[in-house]
Formats: sequence, structure tokens, C-alpha cells
Amino acid sequence: MEKRFEQATRLAVVFILVAGCFLVLRPFLAAAMLAAVVCISTWPLYVRLLRSMKGRQNAAALTMTLSLVLVLILPLAISVYNLSDNITAFYNEIKWAVEAGPPAPPHWLKELPIFGQSLAEYWARVASSREEMDALVKRLLEPARRFLLAGGIMLGRGVLEMSLAAFISFFIYRDGEALMRFLDRAVIRMGGEQAPKILDTVDNTIRGVMYGLLGTALAQGSVAAVGFLIAGVPAALLLGVATAILSLLPVGPPLIWGGVAIWLFYQGSDGWGIFMLLWGMLISGVDNVVKPMLISRGSNLPFILVLFGVLGGLAAFGFVGVFLGPTLLAVGFDLARNWTGDAA
Repeated sequence: MEKRFEQATRLAVVFILVAGCFLVLRPFLAAAMLAAVVCISTWPLYVRLLRSMKGRQNAAALTMTLSLVLVLILPLAISVYNLSDNITAFYNEIKWAVEAGPPAPPHWLKELPIFGQSLAEYWARVASSREEMDALVKRLLEPARRFLLAGGIMLGRGVLEMSLAAFISFFIYRDGEALMRFLDRAVIRMGGEQAPKILDTVDNTIRGVMYGLLGTALAQGSVAAVGFLIAGVPAALLLGVATAILSLLPVGPPLIWGGVAIWLFYQGSDGWGIFMLLWGMLISGVDNVVKPMLISRGSNLPFILVLFGVLGGLAAFGFVGVFLGPTLLAVGFDLARNWTGDAA
């Protein structure tokens, strides 16, 4: 009886200690996990850098951290700053354009199959009716403004969390070898003979998902920027960066190139508007080709889990959850496949 009481007391103490540690670390949990994911993905590069610097860990870790800031955080921060600076002006300009009344519908609108005639009639009714115009403003502009502000706030929090992740990554890089030895021993005690396979699965999966997400973002942002430059759209490079950021979200890029196409049509550049719609299909096609190709190198994660990972991670962790959600699901999925013997 006394022995059972001692065991129960120990378990209670351990539980309280773990719960207390979790509560203390919870504000930093998302940033710490993101830092771990980034460090695992870039570890081979860090090892090469460490060798070139003759084993100077502090200098190599600082170089990698500053590189992350320049490559990831700085472009995101600039985009957030420009977004917050222009939201009000953008909203006021759209409001003025709507209140001034839309221009005459383009002649080709009626010729569109199925919906063309109805769209042209609705366009004309809105242009001639103040009540219809006010209803349109209420339905579209206010939700759009709230959406833009919420997106700006989310991206701003993402910048802060990614900055904290970069700070944490310095220590992970510097002390990575000691952390890996500790992790190896811990996994061996929990997983036994399967420990090396488990670690390889985690490592390959994290790299595959991160390469897929970031590679797709870079490809879509680059293709979008080229299209914006060809069409003569103002701030083409900034819009390309915004497309790259939103490519991490489902149906994100169409918000950018679709808005640009609408703007071109409104300016009377129907040819360039059609060009942007066609170019937007190319941008979306990049996602369908590049992402599966890169992710499949490390994980056979089904598309539905990628989608759930992005949306669920976004809801759970904010912007950094776009990276964490698919990565966590991919690791769990591949570990489950190995455990059941379904891995190829």
C-alpha cells in the first residue's frame, strides 16, 4: 500500500512538473517548433558552413540566423508594412470608385456564355440605382476591409513569431549536436530498435514538406512578378512577394492576380485583364506541379492532409501554423505508415 502511494505521488509530481513547464513555455511553443523545423530543414547547409568556418559554432550559427532574417523575415516584414500602410488608401479608393458608379459594362460581357447577359444586366442596374449601389457597398466593402485588417494583424503576428523563431534557431544551430545526442538517446529509449528509422522518417518528412511549401511559394511569386511586370502593373515586385506569401494558403494567389485582373478591366485594359487571367492559371498550375514534386521527395502526404494541415495550423498557431500544420501531420502520417508496415 505504501509503495503504491509513493508511485502515485511520484506520478503526480511528474504530471504537475510537466504541466507547469508546458504553461511556462506555451507562449513560445509555436516559435520553438518553427525554429526546430527550419533548423532541421537547413541543417546540411549549416554543417557545410561550420566546416568552412573551421568549427566556430557561434559564428556559423549567427550567419545562419542572419540569413534566415534576410531571406524570410525581412521580405515578410516589408510586405506587412506596405500592406498596413496602404490598406486605408486602398479601401478609400475602392469606396470612391464604387460611389462614383461603375463604368459601362465591357461589350464582350454580354457575349459570355450562360451568365454573360445576366451579369451585364446586373452591372447596368447597379450603375443606375443608388439603392443597388449602397447594397453593393454594404455587402462587399466592409467585409473586405475587415478581411484586410485581420490579414494584416495575422501577418504582423507572424513576423513577431518568426523573429522569435530566428532567435531560438541560433541556439539550436549552436547546440545542435548536443541536442541531437540527447534526442537520439530519448528516442532509442522510447522506440527501441525502430529509433533510427523513426528519426530518419521525421527528418525526411520535415525537409520534404518545408522544401515543398517554400519552393512552391518562391516559384509562384516569381512567375506572378514576371506577369505583373509584363502587364505594366504598379508595384509588381511587391505584388509578387504578396503572391508568394499567400501561396502558402489555399486559394491564396487568386486573391492577388484576380484582383489585378479586375483592376486592369476597370482601367479599360481588357486585353491585359484577359492576359492576367490566363497568366493566373499558369501561376496556379505551378502549385499543382512544384509542390507535389518537392513534398513527395520526403513524404507521400495526401493533398487533403496538406489542406487540413494548412487550415488547422493557421487556426491553431496563426501564420506560422502554415508551416507547422502540414509538417506535424506529415510526420504523424509517415510514422503511422511505418508502424503499420504500409510504408513503401
